[in-house]
Amino acid sequence: MKIILIVVSKTDVPYIQTGIDEYTARLRHYCDFEMVTIPALKNMGNATSDEVKEREGQLILKRLEKVDAVVLLDERGSELTSVGFSEFLQKQMNGGTRTLAFVVGGAFGFSPAVYAAATHKVSLSKMTFNHQMVRLFFLEQLYRAHTILRHEKYHNA
Repeated sequence: MKIILIVVSKTDVPYIQTGIDEYTARLRHYCDFEMVTIPALKNMGNATSDEVKEREGQLILKRLEKVDAVVLLDERGSELTSVGFSEFLQKQMNGGTRTLAFVVGGAFGFSPAVYAAATHKVSLSKMTFNHQMVRLFFLEQLYRAHTILRHEKYHNA
């Protein structure tokens, strides 16, 4: 199963990028992983939040295939433990999912069209994190899930 993480705009904080690079390298030992960055929108200074979500949504949807299982990282999604998230991944693998696409939206969230394309929504926390931090936190949890599935020592619970 291929796993992709789609994010809006580049990571511009060096220490976060270092962490992202570290977990991306670690993940490649467990799965076919790719991080896709949707470029930041230009000339949207006077746009409403709905207009920004709509445009970002169009760009996100262009990166998805109809057969992809799409998981939005969304504050209204299901909260899972690390073990629960690893079980979710295992179910996707066992169910024959070819590509599992996780999506981190922009500052205003997702358009209705992106919500409609989603098969699942997952929340990393009840707290709000900036979009760059979410990338790092998610990648660590994805790595942790793979180590849990392989009964490796990284996860101590």
